[in-house]
Amino acid sequence: MSNDKNQQKSFSNPLVKGLKALAFPFLAIIIAVFVSVFFVMWAKGYSPLQYFSALNDLFKTIWNGSFGDKRKTLETMVYVTPLIFTGIANAVAFRCGLFNIGVAGQFIVGMVSAALIGLIPGLNPIVHGILIVLGGIVAGAIWAGIPGYLKAKIGTNEVINTIMMNYLALYLGNYIILRSRFAVKGKANTPLIQKSAELLRFSNISRANISLIIAIVCAVFIYWLLKKTTVGYEIRAVGLNASGAEYGGINIAKNTILAMVISGAIGGIGGATHIAGVMHQAQDMMALPSFGFDGIAVALLAKNNPIGCIPSAILFGALNSSSKMLQLNGIPKEIVYLVQSIIIIFVATDYIVKYFSEKKKKRKVLIDG
Repeated sequence: MSNDKNQQKSFSNPLVKGLKALAFPFLAIIIAVFVSVFFVMWAKGYSPLQYFSALNDLFKTIWNGSFGDKRKTLETMVYVTPLIFTGIANAVAFRCGLFNIGVAGQFIVGMVSAALIGLIPGLNPIVHGILIVLGGIVAGAIWAGIPGYLKAKIGTNEVINTIMMNYLALYLGNYIILRSRFAVKGKANTPLIQKSAELLRFSNISRANISLIIAIVCAVFIYWLLKKTTVGYEIRAVGLNASGAEYGGINIAKNTILAMVISGAIGGIGGATHIAGVMHQAQDMMALPSFGFDGIAVALLAKNNPIGCIPSAILFGALNSSSKMLQLNGIPKEIVYLVQSIIIIFVATDYIVKYFSEKKKKRKVLIDG
């Protein structure tokens, strides 16, 4: 009987932990929607008694704007796909206790590499597609590996270094797009990539393409890497307790560089597939692409779970995709940013509460000892 009870406990514990992990993100979403409805009421002139009418209006508009028909659903996936990549990229860094603010820059170098590799003529479509993905991996890995190496060997702050690398990527990308031999005279873009370099689209009515499948495969692979391999165990150990990991024989410097390289490689794939599947050419950038920063929110909401980044990216992608429909219905598009901000605040609050509770536990252990 005792064995049966132990088995039941072993099965129920992961389930309870999983439900607890999901509870806070769901609560954050519910509170974000609850608060945002008041802004809808203010924008559209609803009375205080019409709260649920405003709630229905908000949900209906977001749904119709992002999943209202086949074309809108597929176009929403255009927003979702890069968010999956950037979410996973940020999640890997977070798991190692690192803050990779440079995913936007890694996304840019992935885009530029794809725009250049895509110009190579006479290649088989499969070979060309593989080369573009590999180019994104190499470019993103190098771009993230530099601040990772500096963090591991010199101890410089990765946040500052990755921010600087973002702007280096932006200006280098714009130089190649506008002033190099690859620039199109009189235009602010590179030439269109070869047809063999274009990723297969799901339908003629949308830009959604097989990069979505690549993103999902990437999420599953990274989840397996972090959970089931020695490499993943060491990365997670360094993130949980660097001193304890080092005491256990884990090389902190090696895993710091490795986590940043993996994170950058995933961001690079996101940029490369965005060019090959959606844009088909690199264009002049006035600012850093938002996908890199939105990926931080995606990772936080997913609790740094690579597979959890998929539904998290769908939520943020749907909000971004529905912004035009919100405006057409008299609801300010800024409400999208409001919802996202409230979600981030509440998810961040959960991390702060955990930080102080763990600190309290450590203090208690020291006092008892």
